[in-house]
Amino acid sequence: MKAARWYAAKDVRVEETAEPVVGTKQIKIEVKFAGICGSDLHEYVHGPNLIPSTEPYPLNNHFGVTTLGHEFSGVVTEVSEDSQTDIKPGDRVVVEPIFKNPKSPFVNSGEYNLSEPLGFVGLSANGGFAPFVVVEDYMVHKIPDSMTFEQGALVEPAAVAVYSVMQSGLKMGESCAIFGAGPIGLLCLQAAMAAGAGKTFVIDVSEKRLQKAKELGADYIINGLDTDIPEQIRKITGLGVDRVIDAAGVQSTFTNGMKALRNGGTNLLVALFGKPVTFDAFDAVCLEKTVKGVIAYRNIFPQVIQLIDSKKMDVEKLVTRKITLDNIVNDGFEALIKDPSEVKILIDIANS
Repeated sequence: MKAARWYAAKDVRVEETAEPVVGTKQIKIEVKFAGICGSDLHEYVHGPNLIPSTEPYPLNNHFGVTTLGHEFSGVVTEVSEDSQTDIKPGDRVVVEPIFKNPKSPFVNSGEYNLSEPLGFVGLSANGGFAPFVVVEDYMVHKIPDSMTFEQGALVEPAAVAVYSVMQSGLKMGESCAIFGAGPIGLLCLQAAMAAGAGKTFVIDVSEKRLQKAKELGADYIINGLDTDIPEQIRKITGLGVDRVIDAAGVQSTFTNGMKALRNGGTNLLVALFGKPVTFDAFDAVCLEKTVKGVIAYRNIFPQVIQLIDSKKMDVEKLVTRKITLDNIVNDGFEALIKDPSEVKILIDIANS
């Protein structure tokens, strides 16, 4: 079968590879649609980051050349005989791609996204940028017939956003500022609106992405190059916003987010920060500001599927392009690097 395989930074090849075989407690899926995630892009631009390039990933011994893709939907074609799941061939499904370490106390407590070593299908194992993929049986969730496979491919990133909003503690009517209008930032906007947020702000350096945020329902959009972002927010809110969600992950967004936050507010960090940031801990203490990080999600895929199926999160509005697997490098990775108007690019695996 054809697959988009990572060899090194700026070296992703669409090539023939062996079709995967089901192993112990695993499920084989025929992939329909897959989305390019920011983490896929990071691996393409300056990886390896999460891909185990030289040392095997301890939970499956995978390393080296890797088929990317962890945001995908498809149809089950095979279930291993030892699997105790209720998933069966023919089911329409999406995949929650986090590996669970059975020896971790965090798995026993239900906090499986905190178990180590952190790993994902499509990074720590071969993923969904291929016609077929094999995953652990605990990763698979059914989707209703009313949900399209395109919507299904967006369940995983939507789960990141929903989990972030939940962990921020946002309450109905509270204000929220989202720094970064990429896919996760815009999905956080949708999740915040679904949770009943009051005033919503989206900050980004791309005017086209800001216009997308406005189209999705943001109350206020602010150019990230402005020098008075906290002042603009405080002029509207008075005390500052109740919650900040940082989906950009740089020093300027962190600093502006802390300054835009009201006393007693929470700054939720969902971006994977590439560099350390400086932090005024004295200010956080005196004003009781909370800084909280999150990684991925846990225990929310069924709720996210329902949010999307009920159109409370209209995730397809984020899709700016659908491409074939053969063109994933130029029309996918390179397009996302060069064109800031691109938001979410889906790969039509079934028709590739």
